[in-house]
Amino acid sequence: MTNLEAVATERVCTPGGAPAAGLPAGFELLEPRDVPLGGIRAMSVRRTLPQRARSFVGAWCFLDHYGPDDVAATGGMRVPPHPHTGLQTVSWLFSGEIEHRDSLGTHCLVRPGEMNLMTAGRGISHSEDSTDATTVLHGVQLWTVLPEADRGAPPAFEHHVPPVVTLDGGEARVFLGTLAGSTSPVRTFSPLVGAEVRLRPGAAHTFDVDPAFEHAVLVDAGALAVDGVAAPAHHLLYREPGATTLTLTSTGDTEARVLLIGGLPLGEQIVMWWNFIGRDHDEVVAARARWQAEIADPAAPAPGFGRVQGHPAAPLPAPPMPELRLRPRA
Repeated sequence: MTNLEAVATERVCTPGGAPAAGLPAGFELLEPRDVPLGGIRAMSVRRTLPQRARSFVGAWCFLDHYGPDDVAATGGMRVPPHPHTGLQTVSWLFSGEIEHRDSLGTHCLVRPGEMNLMTAGRGISHSEDSTDATTVLHGVQLWTVLPEADRGAPPAFEHHVPPVVTLDGGEARVFLGTLAGSTSPVRTFSPLVGAEVRLRPGAAHTFDVDPAFEHAVLVDAGALAVDGVAAPAHHLLYREPGATTLTLTSTGDTEARVLLIGGLPLGEQIVMWWNFIGRDHDEVVAARARWQAEIADPAAPAPGFGRVQGHPAAPLPAPPMPELRLRPRA
C-alpha cells in the first residue's frame, strides 16, 4: 500500500513521548489518526505509526489499520503501481483478498492468515488491489526500515503462511521473527517480531520475549490488557524494553484479536516521505526524480524501479516535494 494522502506532508517525529494519563512508566498509548488514501471514494485507514509521539517500534515505522469495510460501499483497495525504497512492506489480512503485482514479475494473492512481504531495497514498484471476490476488506499494512548496511539490498518478495500455534486460551500466527516457540523463515534485516494473537474471553497468555526488544500491541477486536494495562480498540499500546515476559489478557466477553509487533530499537535517523525512506532530504528528492523520469515515458526501459506488468492503471506520479527541507526522524 502506498502512503497516499490528499496532501503528502512530512511529519517530524521525536522518539518516545510522555505517557498518557494513568499509564504506568514505560508505556505509551498511540491514538489512531484517520487518513483518507485519496480519490472521491477514498479508502480510509487508521494510522498509528508514525506520529509525533513515536516514529518507530524497533524497525517498524508505519502501521495502517483498515476495515472491516463493505467493498460495495467503499470501492475496496485500488492502488496503482507506485515506488518504494529503503523498506520492507508487510501485508496481513483479517478478511478479504488482495492481489499483488510488482516489477520483479510477482503476481500473488494474500488472504487471511497469510503474509506478503516485499523488500524494496534500492527500488521497486508494485500495485495492490482487492479482488472481485472480496466483500469485506479488513487488515493491516506495515513497513519496516532497512538499516543503513542493507538499505541498498536487491528488491525481493516472499509469501508465507505461518502455522497456527496453540496458546493458553487462544492461538497465534507468527509471521515474522520468533514467538511462542514458532519461528518465521521470512528474512528480516534487523531483529523483529510480528504476530496475530487471538484469545478467548477471559483468557490470558504470558509470552517469553527478548528484554532488548520494545513491543507494541494493536487491538483489532475485543478488549485487551497488556501486563494489566488496558489497550483500547484500534490504539497501539507501546511498552519499552526491559521485561522478559509480556502478558496479554482478554478482558471482554468476546474474542480478543490483536497484532503484536516488536524489535530492537533502530538507533538510526531516517527521512521518510511518501513511499521513500532515505537518510537525508536530497536522497528523497533524487528518488522522487528517478521515479518521475521512469514514468514519464511508459515505453522506455525502467532500470531503477521497474515496470509492473498486467495492471490496467497508469503508475502514480509522486506528489510535489514540500517547500521546506525534510528533517530526519531519530
